[in-house]
Formats: sequence, structure tokens, C-alpha cells
Amino acid sequence: MNIEPYLFFSGKCDEAIAFYGSALGATCSFLMRYKDAPPDSGCNPAMADKVMHAELHIGSSTVMASDAMSEDERKYAGFGLTVNVDSAEDAAAKFNALAASGRVVQPLQKTFFAENFGMVQDRFGVLWLILHRV
Repeated sequence: MNIEPYLFFSGKCDEAIAFYGSALGATCSFLMRYKDAPPDSGCNPAMADKVMHAELHIGSSTVMASDAMSEDERKYAGFGLTVNVDSAEDAAAKFNALAASGRVVQPLQKTFFAENFGMVQDRFGVLWLILHRV
């Protein structure tokens, strides 16, 4: 069994896919737009070019994403996505990339449980925890 997070971006999914590709090396293995749905699906024609479903691979993990059928801003609360890295350099690179136009919640630093640990909320509001253990 796998648990795979599903993130909704309220019209900014294409931007998020590109950002996570740059920041985390994510690759998109599947993408379907609302216009690809059957004509009788009831999809809003205004959403035709928006992402209905995408699957991103970040390392060995899958994160699914969509623009959803709503233009409402999504609020991500009560959870974060952890990225485990193998080096201090990789921790810093990923932390800094995710922090671009985002907000540092906890600076990347040595802790009692990790060589490097930090939390950052990216420009879409998703909380990321960067963890480098020795």
C-alpha cells in the first residue's frame, strides 16, 4: 500500500508542475486536461485547458495534482510533505529553491535529530520539510 498526496492548485497546476520540476527535479508522467474528458462529463468549459489530473514523481514518491473544478484558493493546513535528502548541499539547494517566492517557517539548521532540518511554505502554500539525517 502507498499513500500518495493529492494537491489542488486552483488554476495554477501547470505553474506548480514546472516549479516542482525546477525545485525538486519532479517529472510529470501523466497529465490530463479537462478538455480531454468525454463531452458528457459535465466539466466546465472555462476549465478546458486546466489540469484535471497529473502525476508527479519526486524521487521514488508520487504526488498527484489538479486544478480541481474550483477557482477558489486552496489552503493547505495540518500537514506537510517531507523531502529526505542525502547531503547538506542537496538539503540547502532544495530548501532554497522551495523558499523562492515562499516563506521560511523554520530555517535550515542542525538539530538534535538531523544534520539539517528546515521547513518552508512554497509560493503555492504547500509546507515542505527538508530532512537530512546522517
